[in-house]
Amino acid sequence: MVLSANTGALTFPVSQLLSLSFDDPLMNIWLNIRLPRILLAVIVGMALATSGAVMQGLFRNPLADSGLLGISSGAGLLVGLSVLFPTIFPPIMMLYGKMFAAFLGSLFICFLIYLYSLHAECNLAKMVLLGVAINAIIGAVMGCLSYISDEAQLRQMSLWSMGHLGKGSWELVLVATSLIIPALLAILVLSHQLNILQLGDEDAHYLGINVIRLKQYLLVFSAILIGTSVAVSGIIAFVGLVVPHMIRLRIGANHSVLLPASALAGGCLLLSADTLARTVVAPTEIPVGLLTSLIGGPYFLWLILRHK
Repeated sequence: MVLSANTGALTFPVSQLLSLSFDDPLMNIWLNIRLPRILLAVIVGMALATSGAVMQGLFRNPLADSGLLGISSGAGLLVGLSVLFPTIFPPIMMLYGKMFAAFLGSLFICFLIYLYSLHAECNLAKMVLLGVAINAIIGAVMGCLSYISDEAQLRQMSLWSMGHLGKGSWELVLVATSLIIPALLAILVLSHQLNILQLGDEDAHYLGINVIRLKQYLLVFSAILIGTSVAVSGIIAFVGLVVPHMIRLRIGANHSVLLPASALAGGCLLLSADTLARTVVAPTEIPVGLLTSLIGGPYFLWLILRHK
């Protein structure tokens, strides 16, 4: 975070801020533009990586990820509707309107996948294909929404679909934190029960775990993490797939350690990607979702093609 705060299109060290007043333009840039964006990148990265680790543990599927399974697309669809039809939500919900829409969309897809995972013929390949189908259907609907939108709405939806943190503000940071941090803490409390769930539903039941309720809690909290992240930053792919795998290879599959480690690593990865996105071609910016896809795409291919 300190390195990122010292990096940008306008280069000045944080130590220089100590000699500046609050009215100075450099102080305003750092305090109201750069710092909220850094915090937003960290908290969104934590949310995406943690939700990916939970999905992989919940479905006992190493390729489970909010992007691959269509959960992010479900959240994105309702956010797109809220952009195109802003009167859907009453004025009192304007602050949390997109978060609520994204939560409903991600929760709906989560429960669809959960119901399918209970099917006797469900396997790894079919679950991934289900995600491909969901993404294709929602992509077609999003294309229709883009077709009927005006220029301002089209640009907003286009930037948002590529993943972008350029509109980070203290208001967004506070709203995202108020939803993501409680969900993260709740998931960490359930991490030990998630470990027991890896033994199988029947064994977990005999060990005193209410399996159905635990899965419902984990799905709801994961939907909050994914929905809030999509609402504030757009669709950022592969963070929830890459980070848990990297951490699991290093420290094992104990979710009591894996989940907080994934959260920290996810924050670091997304912050690093966003720092590159806003500096590598400065003063213009690359959507951060494109960079994470450049990292995650080859890693996903390696997961598929590697030897058993």
